[in-house]
Order: sequence, then C-alpha cells, then structure tokens
Amino acid sequence: MERIILREIVGLRVHASEDMTMAKQKMLDDLFHDTLKDIYFAEKKILATLPKMAKAAQSAELKAAFEKHRTETEGHVARLEKVFGVIGKKPVGKTCAAIMGITEEGAEIMDEYKGSPALDAGLLAAAQAVEHYEISRYGTLRTWAGELGLNEAVTLLEATLKEEKATDEALTKIAESAVNVAAEAA
Repeated sequence: MERIILREIVGLRVHASEDMTMAKQKMLDDLFHDTLKDIYFAEKKILATLPKMAKAAQSAELKAAFEKHRTETEGHVARLEKVFGVIGKKPVGKTCAAIMGITEEGAEIMDEYKGSPALDAGLLAAAQAVEHYEISRYGTLRTWAGELGLNEAVTLLEATLKEEKATDEALTKIAESAVNVAAEAA
C-alpha cells in the first residue's frame, strides 16, 4: 500500500514538473508571439512615417538614408511575416505604445523645427530612438526564438537586427559628420 501511494506521489511530482515546464514554454511562446505582433505594428508604422521624415529632411544625405531605410523596412516586414509563418500564426500587429510615442515626438520635431538648421538633428535623434527600440526588440526576439528552438526565426530576426544596427551606425555618422555641425553653426 505504501509503495502504491509513494508511486502516485512520485508520479504526481513528475506530472507537476512536466506541467510547469509546459506552462513556462507556453508562456514564452505567448510572449514571443505578443512581442512579434508589437514589432510588426511598429515596422508598419515606421513604413508610414519614413516618407514624411525624408520629405522634411533638409540634408540630401539624410533624405537618402531615410529612403534607403524605408526599402529595408519593407524587407523587415516581409521577414516578420515569415516568422509568423514559422510559428503558425497570421501576421497581425498589436498597437505599440512605444513606437507611437517615438513617432509622435518625431512629428512634433518636424512641426516645431520646420525650416530650422536644427531640424535634421532632431529628425536624426527621433530616427535613432526608433532604431534603438527596434534593436532592443529584435535582439530579444532572436534570443527567445533560440530558446524556443525556432532556428529559422533566429536567422530571420538576426538578419534584421544586423540591418537595424547598421542603420543606427549610418545615422550616427551622418549626425557627427554634417547635421549636428550644421545645426550648431547656425
């Protein structure tokens, strides 16, 4: 009788442990999917915002950087759609308060500094805030994809992460070589 009870208790512990592992796995799956929806929304919002920023930019170099990044962002959206496919989910965005705030700040800069030598410096600052947000999200998603064994997603997310970092570096060079200097000199 004691062995039967002990076996049942041990069996319950094994099942409880398996249930906890599955719950943790499911929770990370859910968090991954939720964050994926967040960055998908963000990329779509950025696609709508970049042409406005390019139009507002005074520096030809900055205009070109925004236009180039718009093309890259279209690729980011396509990769995200593939990641949704990897997890068997439909590509759907979830309103991202962070990107809404950052893009709103960029819109305010365009209004308040229109025609000012400081406009491009402000646009660069807003664009880099976007890049830093994206770098954070893509780095997190890539790590979680690895933990979830989603190797194809890791590859897709890593490719976008590298592009986001390269864009941030390019924007920094534009700021340091011309835009910030022009804003200060005026």
